[in-house]
Amino acid sequence: MGDMARFSHTKKVGPAGRFGPRYGRKIRVRVRDVEIKQKKSYKCPVCGFQKLRRVSTSIWVCKKCGAKIAGGAYTPETGAGKIVTKAIRRVIEKKSREI
Repeated sequence: MGDMARFSHTKKVGPAGRFGPRYGRKIRVRVRDVEIKQKKSYKCPVCGFQKLRRVSTSIWVCKKCGAKIAGGAYTPETGAGKIVTKAIRRVIEKKSREI
């Protein structure tokens, strides 16, 4: 029980629990959110399998098909990238309706 009580802080801040009581809760929660996003596997845009993993900053590789893509630092697609993709898709749909 002694060890569990001492390390209970990892329940709330997850991987950022390694910092202990240092740096403040808010920063540790932000670190937790970023690290969980970057360690998660994502859907590959090439083959469609949930095998896209981060290799280094902004470099993502699919463990299934071997595709290598450039993306965001912590997620394969950034928020701005999603907005641009939607805008492009909207323009393409609009042009296809006109024809």
